[in-house]
Amino acid sequence: MVKLTTVQLWKYNGPDKEPTQLGAAADLSTFGYFQRGTVGEMLTFVGRTVARKTQVGQRQTVQQEEYYCHAFNKDGLVGIAFVDADYPARAGFCVVSKVLEDFQVLHGDSWRGVTTDTPDLGSEMLQQALVKYQNPEAADKLAKIQRDLDETKIILHKTIESVLDRGEKLDQLVDKSADLSMASQLFYKQAKKANSCCRFM
Repeated sequence: MVKLTTVQLWKYNGPDKEPTQLGAAADLSTFGYFQRGTVGEMLTFVGRTVARKTQVGQRQTVQQEEYYCHAFNKDGLVGIAFVDADYPARAGFCVVSKVLEDFQVLHGDSWRGVTTDTPDLGSEMLQQALVKYQNPEAADKLAKIQRDLDETKIILHKTIESVLDRGEKLDQLVDKSADLSMASQLFYKQAKKANSCCRFM
């Protein structure tokens, strides 16, 4: 089943500083009830990590297991869409471009002054986009408007590990992350040991 799992917006604060969350919406209905909290935290953690590693003007796709995280940093505003392997990359980037555009229409440049996570700022708009673009055909129609996607130089396909700086380890980031509860950190470590990793890690 084709799935758009989450859409997020972040304020980019440079490659050495954590980005600031401006909004998020997720559909975790395909996960078990008791998994949803952990999966939600992992999505926030991976989204924040990818947003920090997506430079201004860059588009990239980061793959983790069967999921893809499409990210675009448009002048310091980073849009992210997590999709499954069946959701076309072009449609994923159309969703990202559309939510970036809609957010700026709603908020102008006021987001530039935000210094702490303010997920409520864009969450209602993102929730609507999450529902509207579950069908990738609806998202792909945006391509007619978003012609700049055709001019993308290179969309890089990376794993989450390849996005990290030299010497930076995912395990260390998990230990330091404020996005993950102790239960989620423990789940990540146990899943890694068992070699049956959580779907996003």
